[in-house]
Amino acid sequence: MAKTMNVESFNLDHTKVEAPYIRLAGTTEGTNGDVIYKYDLRFKQPNKAHMEMPALHSLEHLMAELIRNHHDTVVDLSPMGCQTGFYLTVLNDESYNQILETVEKTLEDVLKAEEVPACNEVQCGWAASHSLEGAQELAREMLENKAQWNKVFAE
Repeated sequence: MAKTMNVESFNLDHTKVEAPYIRLAGTTEGTNGDVIYKYDLRFKQPNKAHMEMPALHSLEHLMAELIRNHHDTVVDLSPMGCQTGFYLTVLNDESYNQILETVEKTLEDVLKAEEVPACNEVQCGWAASHSLEGAQELAREMLENKAQWNKVFAE
């Protein structure tokens, strides 16, 4: 039996998941009763495919900016280092269906975008590494497979 790790995703058997999916990865309750909900937005199958960095980077900028138009308690949207997805953290919102709807609306907005927000040397740490077209292709692929977002594990 593998040792239990401190990081939730390190305890997830990445050979048993089937991307794309959206899953609640964990919750953290604050001392004043607030709850942070962390979601795993998996775009690519772990260890089989990954997002190319310019497309991932642009999708991060687009989603981080646009998701806040649909959900008012977003804490953060961050890319996974393995380049297979993102983590979405929200405050005090336990509605999984609301998260699915929020992600869908955000990805639809990505498809309509005409530029990547904050894609310049003043607002971005690697402004040369962006691809609007690549981000839109990733969004399109994810939306085309939305029927399976709530299915995490292969049968």
